[in-house]
Amino acid sequence: MQKNVMEYYQVLGVAKTASADEIKKAYRKLAIKYHPDKNQGKKEAENKFKGISEAYAVLSDPEKRKQYDMYGSDGFHQRYSQEDIFRNFDLNDVLRQFGFGGGGRNTGGFRATGGGGSPFDTIFGQSGMRGGGCQGGGCGPQPVKGNDLTYEMIVTLEEVLHGAEKTINLRQNGQTQSVSVKVPKGIETGKRLRLSGKGGASPSGGPAGDLFLKMQVAEHPVFQRVDDDLVVEKRIPFSEACLGTTIEVTALDGKKFNVKVPPGVQQEAKLRIKGHGLPAGPIGHRGDILVKIAVQIPKTLTPEQEEVIKTLPDVSL
Repeated sequence: MQKNVMEYYQVLGVAKTASADEIKKAYRKLAIKYHPDKNQGKKEAENKFKGISEAYAVLSDPEKRKQYDMYGSDGFHQRYSQEDIFRNFDLNDVLRQFGFGGGGRNTGGFRATGGGGSPFDTIFGQSGMRGGGCQGGGCGPQPVKGNDLTYEMIVTLEEVLHGAEKTINLRQNGQTQSVSVKVPKGIETGKRLRLSGKGGASPSGGPAGDLFLKMQVAEHPVFQRVDDDLVVEKRIPFSEACLGTTIEVTALDGKKFNVKVPPGVQQEAKLRIKGHGLPAGPIGHRGDILVKIAVQIPKTLTPEQEEVIKTLPDVSL
């Protein structure tokens, strides 16, 4: 589903344990080698420069690097579009730091802040380098990419737990297309999966747009999701709250647990079953099950029950 997914550490030629300074030095060395000022009209150099700049945009940002390390290359690219990758990444400023000047024709004043476009449009577009080295405005208009499309996909908590492969039917221009989608473990409401080239067709023979699937996790009849934890409510009688008891809890994957409720448990107390919640991403650790206690206090008492209650000694809370 994903095309041209890059392994960023390999692109920059650094180890996954590389420091921020090592990553910066590696990018500077490669940027000098493949910068368009030294490689005008060379498509391979253009692609290399784009690749190393994308890798640096991710690995130089602590949060993006953390997400990349957590989800891996495939998982990261499902969650991050090109716009997301270059958001708050000022290519002009980076290149100026490395001695490539500022605001010239090759940097063009572009600031990648998520407002659309590509940070390479001015470098390879205005300088006449697209299409294999056209110079002086001699190139014809470039093919336009098709529109990106966004659809909402509903998944269950069970699919969040195990991951899933789903098929969706897309209808465009009177035709229906079936698309297979891999839903990674731990997906959250609001996250987007990107399917490259599955969006709208180009009106001028260019590449198709991308399809973005906005995830919506359906409500569950038993569990409530809180981050990576699952909360389940269990109601017990007042007498068992006073004396203690054992209750059975069935996890989302069907496993059963006997949970001891201590004497004197308080209303809405939470008892924890560690490691049986939802995964924190495709390779992350699982959260916990939190068993929330609801104490059932009787609305009415028989005369005998009232007498028993009166004989109970005062207990400090």
